[in-house]
Formats: sequence, structure tokens, C-alpha cells
Amino acid sequence: MSVEAKSAQGLAGPAGELHGLAEAIVAAMERALTNRDFSAIPNRTLETVMTAAIKLYAAKAEAEGTFAPVAAEMVTPTEVVMVVTELLRATNLNLFDLAMWYRRAR
Repeated sequence: MSVEAKSAQGLAGPAGELHGLAEAIVAAMERALTNRDFSAIPNRTLETVMTAAIKLYAAKAEAEGTFAPVAAEMVTPTEVVMVVTELLRATNLNLFDLAMWYRRAR
């Protein structure tokens, strides 16, 4: 379904645009997972998508309150730990930093 069609279903502006794009990105990612065609996807492409999603999540959570960033039934603990570990490494954070942030007031 087109972005315009999604917008017409009640999601206006960036919300409608993101909804349509998210469905397209998820479909492409699901095809890559099914086909196990990982080498065809440049690391930079995935980095760009993840960076934008993280920045939007952080801004929305800061403005409106935190919420689950993933559907827990759709990811495994191993997948979560792999991503969290690499996020910590990429941002030069450690478990102490994470523990301090985790204990902060909400």
C-alpha cells in the first residue's frame, strides 16, 4: 500500500509517511532473513536505519515516556544481547554506564 494510502487511513504527515515506509522496510528485511541473503545488504544501510530508529525512539520516549522498543515475542534474548552489546561498543559505553542509566528515575 502506498504512503499516500496509509496517510489517507488517518495517519497524517510524518506519522503516515513513516508507517508506510516501516512496512516496506520490514517486508524487505523479512525477505532478507528468509533468503539468508545478508551479504547483499550493505552494513551502512542497516546502520542508517538503526541509527534513525534509535534517535526517534529516544526523542519520543523523552517527550512522552518510555515504552517497549521491540515486540518481545518477535526477538530472542540472544538477538537483543547481540544488538545491545554492539550498541555499547559503538558508543564507547560500558556496563557500569548502562547500570547507572538503568537506575535513573523515570
